[in-house]
Order: sequence, then structure tokens, then C-alpha cells
Amino acid sequence: MPTATTESNEDSYRDSISLVDKGGHRNWVYPKKPKGPLYNGRTWFSILLMTLLFAGPFLKLNGHPILLLNILQRKFIILGIPFWPQDMPLFALLMITFVMFIIVFTVVFGRLFCGWACPQTIFMEMLFRKIEYWIEGDYKAQKKLDEQEWNTNKITKKGIKHILFFVLAVAIANTFLSYLIGIDEVKKLITDGPMAHKGQFIALIIFSTAFYAVFAKFREIVCIVVCPYGRLQGLMLDKNSIVVAYDFVRGEPRGFRKKGVEQSLGDCVDCHRCVQVCPTGIDIRNGTQLECINCTACIDECNDVMEKIHQPKGLIRYASQEEISRGSKKRVTLRSVAYMTILVVLISVLTYLLATRDEVATTILRTPGMLYQQQDAEHISNMYNFEVVNKTFDDQHIDLKIKSPANTTLKMVDRNTSELLLKEDDIVKGSFFLIMPQQGITQNNIEAEIELYSNGNLIKTIKTNFVAPVK
Repeated sequence: MPTATTESNEDSYRDSISLVDKGGHRNWVYPKKPKGPLYNGRTWFSILLMTLLFAGPFLKLNGHPILLLNILQRKFIILGIPFWPQDMPLFALLMITFVMFIIVFTVVFGRLFCGWACPQTIFMEMLFRKIEYWIEGDYKAQKKLDEQEWNTNKITKKGIKHILFFVLAVAIANTFLSYLIGIDEVKKLITDGPMAHKGQFIALIIFSTAFYAVFAKFREIVCIVVCPYGRLQGLMLDKNSIVVAYDFVRGEPRGFRKKGVEQSLGDCVDCHRCVQVCPTGIDIRNGTQLECINCTACIDECNDVMEKIHQPKGLIRYASQEEISRGSKKRVTLRSVAYMTILVVLISVLTYLLATRDEVATTILRTPGMLYQQQDAEHISNMYNFEVVNKTFDDQHIDLKIKSPANTTLKMVDRNTSELLLKEDDIVKGSFFLIMPQQGITQNNIEAEIELYSNGNLIKTIKTNFVAPVK
């Protein structure tokens, strides 16, 4: 934490957020245009991620999208692996594992994801903010433009900016919708016209408006107020988590260095450039804060100042509180080991369940409310309901055969054969009778085994009960 020179700030800066003034009004943030090696690295990494994001809906594996999250139809495809409604427990475990990975990553590396890979940060800083700099200029020019009266110049610049913002929002909304319903459905919306797909068109309008509002108006409020990950970081971070941090041991006391005058000052010259470049308007020198998204803009800016005054770089850098206050670079703690152990267990269980998952899910249950039926003087039958689900993208030729007891016959209801054809993403439901000779029955409940064949291969044996009278 900062030293005594900033104790007055320490007493108050956590009592409010930088986006709100004392009167409760919005403080619009005008960040200085960032530059430097880390910003260049983030730019190239963002280009890679945006390329993957916008190309993702067009990438297919065996004619199917690599990623599809169709919530309405409860159909999910992740890296080519389909998940159907019957796989909800498995899909839930996958999501829990993903959340656990984020927790482990945050405990060790802080909010690195927020600054480098979060879609909100990437779109805001690498698309919308760049357009703003291009049209309206740097932070001082933007503030001057907002404060001046409306004239031709202001109307032109604001109009062009917001038109481009909305075009980008529509592009992002189409991409987002493609991950929900599939790129083929989005193409139909474009070619057939909105009236042929009213529901999808309304969804597109809602998404476009939401994205435009987020990047044109709400901006950093989303990270600070809306995003649950940002709100929960205080629970996940500890003194050994790596964050964008100010080295108060080296930097304090702050002050401007006068040439030729001996001064007892730290390396921080109190130039406020780290504050000017921050996209959420905070002073990183106050310590780790809720608003900090670890974008590294302050690191580049501070390193530039350190070069000019011939001091070592890294006054603001990726570091833990322990590293700064005690010089300790401990990365592995009991807490992180515990989280990593849980993560390894979840990954192991998930891998096992995925590897052993049935390609064809089958449910066979005795028809509720029915006992045995007397077929004739010599035979007893039980009626069963069945459901067969094809979890693959291939056609499945399914056949049900009775394995035991001996001399038992399986007879379909409303079907001439026990063979079923399941198309991709198909569900077949029906009923059948198990017919057993009454002679030799010695107990009320008899275990029956039914074999399930797919494309001629035995894939599962299902056990059920056969109810019969005992003479």
C-alpha cells in the first residue's frame, strides 16, 4: 500500500468510484491515447482474437459449426462436440470447470483476462476507442469538442462517429447471433428478409442496440458495475496475485525532480500521466482497485517517463503486493494449490465422462399405471415405453433385442420391426411388449435384459423388471 505521503488519499479513494462526482453525476472519462510496447502487444493479440471471433461462425467441422450455443433449443456444440438436453449435467460440469479455471487463473495472475482477452475491453479499446481517436482526436480534443456549442464541425464528427459505432454494433450483433442460432440461420435472415424471420430480426435489433449503448454510452460502467467477474475479484485476489501495481516502496515520496538540487524523493515525479491514460479514470498509485482492468496503459506511460528521467523502468509493472512490499516473488500458495487441485479433479472427471459418454442415449421404463397383461392362456406380457436419442451427427440404425429371460419375445407397438432409424439430432419414442411364457414363472419380479445395437454393434445392455403373477 502507499506510504504516509498518500494516507489522505488512502482514507477516501475507496469510498467512491472514479466515474461519479460528489453530486452523483457521471464523470465522463477522456483517456489519453495509449502507446508503447505493451499496448502494441495487446493490439496484435486483439487482432488475433477478433479474427477468431468473427471467423468462428464460418468454421465448421464435418458440416457443423465448431461453436454453437443455441439456448432456446438446448443444443450446444463446443469444439465440435455436441451436447443435447440429455447432456445438461455434463454441460453444467463443463461450465463449472470453466469457472474454476477462471478462479485459478485470477488467483495467480489477477485480472490479466480483463486487460488482454475480455471482449468488452477488446471492442472498446481496440475498435470503438480507436475510431474515436481517429475522428475526434486525443483526449484534450475530445473534451474540447464535447464542451463547445453545437456547430457543423461537431455535428459532422459526432454523426460520423456514431454511424460507425452502430455499424460495428450491428456486425458484432450478427456475429453474436451466429453463435446462438448458427450462421446458416443468419444468412437466411439476410437473404429472406426480416419479415420472414421476425423473431430473429427482433433479436438482432435488440442485440445491436445493446452493443451500441454499451460501447457508445456505458463503456467502463459495464466493467465496474455490471460484470460479475470484476465485482468478485476482491474475493479471488490475494497478496500473491499478480496485478498491475505501483511500486510505492521505490516511488514514494512523490515529487518533481529539480535539476542540480539534492532531494529526498522517490522515482515517481507525480506527472499524472498514468492517470490521464487510464480508461477507467483511476490513480493506480492508490493501490489495487475495483475499477482497474489491468490494461497496462499506465505501465507503458510510466516506462516512457522513466526513460526520459533516466530511471529504471518498472515503477508500475506486473507484480504482487508481496513482491513490492517484501521483495518476495512467491507464486504458489496453499490457496492456489487447493484451487488447482479442485480444477485438476474437475478436468479429470469431465474428461472421463466425455470419453465414456454414450453416442446413443436410451431410456426404457415400464409403462406407468400398468401391471402385466394376459396375452393368452400361456403368455404374459408387460408394456414398456422407450426413448432413443442420437447424440451424434451421423445416422444411427438402432435395433432392440431381448437377451434374457430365454423364450421372451420383444414386440413393437405400431411398428412391424424393432429396427429404428435415427437421423442426426433425432429422437425416437415408442412402446413395445415383452411377452413371456407363463409356464415356469416362479417370482413376481423378473429381471429382463435388452440389448441395444447401433449399426450392427452392441453398444449397451439395459436392465429392467418384468412383472408376472405367480401361481
